[in-house]
Amino acid sequence: MKSPFPGMDPYLEKHWRDIHASLIIYARDQIEEQLPSNLVARVEERLIVEPEDGEDRAIYPDVRVMEQRNRDQGSSIAVLAGPATAEPIIVDYEKTTETFVRILERGARTRLITVIEILSFSNKQPGESQDQYLQKQKELLRSAVSLVEIDLLRAGKRVLALPATRIPLRARTTYQACVRRGWRPSRFEIYRLPLTAPLLPIPIPLRKKDADIRLDLQTLVDQAYRKGRYFQTIDYSEPPDPPFKRAEARWADELLGKTRKR
Repeated sequence: MKSPFPGMDPYLEKHWRDIHASLIIYARDQIEEQLPSNLVARVEERLIVEPEDGEDRAIYPDVRVMEQRNRDQGSSIAVLAGPATAEPIIVDYEKTTETFVRILERGARTRLITVIEILSFSNKQPGESQDQYLQKQKELLRSAVSLVEIDLLRAGKRVLALPATRIPLRARTTYQACVRRGWRPSRFEIYRLPLTAPLLPIPIPLRKKDADIRLDLQTLVDQAYRKGRYFQTIDYSEPPDPPFKRAEARWADELLGKTRKR
């Protein structure tokens, strides 16, 4: 069962933790089949700190502060005998991992060739996690490693290696991908990924001597949608989170009406 949207389904943003994890694994598998014999693709992870949020929501703040319930509401904090004590404010942190794909050259000394990032909400929201991502991005841009960034999220600030102000207006689509080749440090390739069209494959650079391989984004998204059975759980009668812009909303209404999803 396919999504009613021709390309990226914006309703998947609400389920991004699952979708992101799936896309990374499927991307690794797709890439591995195309690599020369002395290159390997690996899923790597970095630890980030995010709040434990009871809501299945698209945007996660860096710190969520929860006020402890009053005693008459069944507080779980023990009441000490004697004079009244200050009420605590409870802050819950959840340690999570954020994954990405690395392409490595095997040999006596393993060499990092390419890093592939599918952006998450923590990358696009101000805070510690975004700072860590931007620091990693800066380090990669100073190296001879190729960097591929794929942004399939409408929420948050765009943080591709090429600043948004340098991207031509015709390339500022709802979704975008940015490729920087390690041997061409000042050149950036921006790939248009509009909401209204299928996601086209993007090139993945390897070593300078190698031909590019392809990452078929539409196949990855379709696979995550199907295997996660989102066709059974997404309610297309409701607006997505974040909501559409006006022109997008008109287009989506017509599309979902034709496919009998709304």
